[in-house]
Amino acid sequence: MNDSPASFNFIDLFAGLGGFHVALEGLGGRGVFAAEWEPTLNELYSKNFPTATVWSDVSTLDSPAVIRTAVPDHEVLTAGFPCQPFSKAGEQLGFGHTLQGQLFFRVLDILKEKRPRRFILENVPNILRHKKGETLRTILAELENIGYAVDWHQYSPHQFGDPQIRERAYFVGSLDGLDGFDWPEPTHQSTDIRTALDGAATPNRPVPDQTVRAIDMWDDFLRRSGQVKLPSFPIWSMEFGADYPYGDEGTPPAIWAERGPGDLGAYRGSFGSSLAGLSRDDQFEHLPSYARRDGDFSFPGWKQAFIRQNRQFFWANRVWLVDWMNEWRPWEFPQSLQKFEWNVQGGERRIDDYVLQVRASGIRVKRTTTAPSLIAMTHTQVPILGKNIVGVRRYMTPRECAKLQSLGDLGLPESDLAAYKALGNAVNARVVRAIAEPLVANLTNSSDGVVVSTAA
Repeated sequence: MNDSPASFNFIDLFAGLGGFHVALEGLGGRGVFAAEWEPTLNELYSKNFPTATVWSDVSTLDSPAVIRTAVPDHEVLTAGFPCQPFSKAGEQLGFGHTLQGQLFFRVLDILKEKRPRRFILENVPNILRHKKGETLRTILAELENIGYAVDWHQYSPHQFGDPQIRERAYFVGSLDGLDGFDWPEPTHQSTDIRTALDGAATPNRPVPDQTVRAIDMWDDFLRRSGQVKLPSFPIWSMEFGADYPYGDEGTPPAIWAERGPGDLGAYRGSFGSSLAGLSRDDQFEHLPSYARRDGDFSFPGWKQAFIRQNRQFFWANRVWLVDWMNEWRPWEFPQSLQKFEWNVQGGERRIDDYVLQVRASGIRVKRTTTAPSLIAMTHTQVPILGKNIVGVRRYMTPRECAKLQSLGDLGLPESDLAAYKALGNAVNARVVRAIAEPLVANLTNSSDGVVVSTAA
């Protein structure tokens, strides 16, 4: 905790674990107010940062009178306003989202009423392209209309030394103009996940047996592949031996709708299983999930390409792939474990040399230069460390994930699942500090009777 007199006051909206607070407190700021709607994180924030009054729901700061009463005067406003309405992983409803998409305007209301000299906002990078730039133009126009000079930039923690690729868009604003402000230059060309790891850490939970077996299965796939060039496209093992239609000749849903299951009986589904004589429901079970969605009468070009490439890879390597399939029976695994992404082209073909992550798109393998991007994850999506990295195949611990966000020894939720989720939603404190340092240079606390000034 910083015990020196604060040079400026700041508030932290949609505060989460307090990444903004860690960054600005490290620059001499004093957090006087925060808002966090999730009860566990709200309570935890009060414990971690006792100088701040912690509000619950930003949406209840819905009038000038409430804002004047509840929100203290401050020089810097920070907000990682909800990203789900703008994320490519969601429906991208943007400002049309009935609640979350409108919360940007609650931030705007506070800026109008309290007039802090500076602000920093954070969101997913897709907000810069959402609705062909319309969302970005709206954000900039609304902020400029209330008197702020505004600029934006995109950064990832790995550019500043934290071994995690996690692109985020940052907006800065100033009532005094931005002529003296420069975006920070990245400080690192390379990183390694080992800098965030504790070799003596005790895993919070074991990797499930089924996941361990799937990792062993794909490790054997790598071993058997020998000198064969591994695909850069995702490996969909369910396409090995399949020949159901997927292009101009139609798709399984189109054939079911037009002619019924009989016409699909001449084809083979996942792993070469025959579709002959099966009912529609049984054929459904013998097809990959991405090939059987009702109404999906034509597949996009990228999906057609992946299907075609996987089938070509199978027929070019069927001698060893058939043996691999017969030994491991990949069809007995969930479909997420039947897929494999090898992002280590040119690397040694030992899966335990790398960092793994189980996603809906498959088991993803990455070099140790960076961790997979932390997301608001379930425990199954937490990065798995290969046993050649730390001596045992295990999940990264919440404390190690906190290091990826530069949150130090900050108190975390007691539940590891809650901690992983909160860390996936957190703001990286190192990146924020790099942005904030030139932005708040020479800011002084107006509540002490000193005129707020900016760097020349």
